[in-house]
Amino acid sequence: REFDMSAYQRRYVALGVFYVGWRYHGFASQADSEETVEGHLFRAMRKTKLIPEGLGWEGLGYSRCGRTDKGVSALGQVVALWLRSGAKADEPALGVDEEMDYAVTLNRALPDDIRVLGWTPVPEGFSARCSSYFIVQRGDLDLAAMQEAAGHFVGDHDFRNFCKVDAQHVSSFRRTILDFRIVPVGLQGAAQVCALHVRGTAFLWHQVRCMAAVLLLVGRGLESPDIVRRLLDVEVTPLKPQYNMAPEVPPAHFANVACHSLAKTTSCLALIKRREA
Repeated sequence: REFDMSAYQRRYVALGVFYVGWRYHGFASQADSEETVEGHLFRAMRKTKLIPEGLGWEGLGYSRCGRTDKGVSALGQVVALWLRSGAKADEPALGVDEEMDYAVTLNRALPDDIRVLGWTPVPEGFSARCSSYFIVQRGDLDLAAMQEAAGHFVGDHDFRNFCKVDAQHVSSFRRTILDFRIVPVGLQGAAQVCALHVRGTAFLWHQVRCMAAVLLLVGRGLESPDIVRRLLDVEVTPLKPQYNMAPEVPPAHFANVACHSLAKTTSCLALIKRREA
């Protein structure tokens, strides 16, 4: 009997994806190749009846954090879309802890070198490409001071002190930030989780991570909010000071990702080590 998708509710989720890309023709789907990471993801979603057959990206509200080229691997790719919930249409919506484990379900249908590390529900307006960078911090952060500092980023500025300089390929460090908001998400164990919602016309290499790093210094009370304004003034600060970038780690950032996801990563990490040997 044909599976009736209309008998179930939907849930809008973000998935964290790890993949070893050597044998794939990039992440994004291609008309002339089935060997893409995105192609395998969508085939696994259809096989597990998480999305309807024949429904296009627009109907799924699909977005991805970015693309990778042929042969390139990724530790923390993020995609967002509507997936079938475990709740029937005439039943109450399931809580996050009651929902099916999308990572486990998809990993059963995916190749060993593509793993879904975890999932989290996200608001309907969430975009995997431009919505958020997540910070996880043990101890309290001064979010009001961080928001005051983030306000200095908004507008057209020279961001050479907030990026990894690539002078060979970049001729101008001016970029425009349209909006920058800091939103508390909740707690992940003993850690505080907040999301940086950054919207801009374009970004430099590691720009968001550098901005996040300076905001962390402000949140910890190690710098005043005015530090951002001073670093944006390249006449006052012509050389980038030394500071560590905010960490780029897989989506264990998401407050609701299950801890068992780390165990699912082991086979992929082992695969990388075998191929590097």
